[in-house]
Amino acid sequence: MSFRFIHSSDLHIGRKFANIPEPADGNIRGRLMEARHSAIARLSAAAYNHGAEHILLAGDTFDTATPSATVIRQALGAMAETPDVTWWMLPGNHDNLRDAEPLWETICRNAPDNVKTLLGSTPHDIGDMATLLPCPIAFRSGASDPSEPLVNMVSDEGRLRIGLAHGGVTDFTESGDAIAPDRDQSARLDYLALGDWHGRMAVSDRVQYSGTPEQDRFKHGRRGVCLCVELDGPGATPKVEEIETGTFLWQEIELPLHPRQDAAAALAEALPLSGRRDILMRVAATGWAGLPDRADLERAAEASAPEFAHFDLVTDALGTQYDAADLDEIDRGGALRLAANTLKDDAEADALPQEDRDVAADALARLYAYVREASE
Repeated sequence: MSFRFIHSSDLHIGRKFANIPEPADGNIRGRLMEARHSAIARLSAAAYNHGAEHILLAGDTFDTATPSATVIRQALGAMAETPDVTWWMLPGNHDNLRDAEPLWETICRNAPDNVKTLLGSTPHDIGDMATLLPCPIAFRSGASDPSEPLVNMVSDEGRLRIGLAHGGVTDFTESGDAIAPDRDQSARLDYLALGDWHGRMAVSDRVQYSGTPEQDRFKHGRRGVCLCVELDGPGATPKVEEIETGTFLWQEIELPLHPRQDAAAALAEALPLSGRRDILMRVAATGWAGLPDRADLERAAEASAPEFAHFDLVTDALGTQYDAADLDEIDRGGALRLAANTLKDDAEADALPQEDRDVAADALARLYAYVREASE
């Protein structure tokens, strides 16, 4: 007989995504917020489909210490819709015990029977085979390893020992506030479910980060997952299965260019062909491009952007090559040509700070694009 559960973390329900520009005719922030809430239903489905009766949330279920009453009550309501699944909620650094004391009071007051809060380092028996050993976060930042209490937590002989903690794994510095990567050994754990790192990462067979079920940054390059963990008995190697739960894909790609290349065609070839509505895309253009190529790239990006949930073209690392013929297209004389020459000289001036050179290059590219557009 084995014990099976779902490991997840960092739902960050209620996050507002203020860093994502909201288009005039779109509602991407609202969609992203809704996806974080609906991750609850997707975790419930993962538990149901894989025969798991428990979902362990390793911290940061809520994005802030003070989510609205609506956010809290709707999250608890969604968890209540699967009464056969028990949710175990651990305070993380965003919803820590001190700053979020009213939050946890509200949860305890309104939680359905299948939602359990882990507000102390007290072992809890879950099912007939396992004991859950939680390490709630008391403060947003601490000076000690948050998993250290696991070493002295007791459980009955013959039961599985499952640790639940929130924090970063040590980088072998002297900081002292990170989780020891061999905590499973010192605390005699069969599995340590960790939160805080938003990407999926296995520290070892027994020490694992599930990552957030719904990604929220251009870093990990894949949709969010949760983990279905199966333990056959004390000492057995955990069987860990990744289950995709993410709605949105945050994808960042590099687009290397060279002068006189068809930049628009290169962009089109690099972009995904399907699922664009649920993709937040960041394209980092690198290399070199002439003024016409750069204008074509900007235009192609502007044309493709509405098909995506969010689209960002980054040209900080894209150098511009200037030809006399390109400047002639702006103007062969007069004020516009004078301005173009001045911007070109500033963009190529070694004596100027790189930031000023970049501003001049960008301004010249925009001037070229405006003049060309006006002449079409």
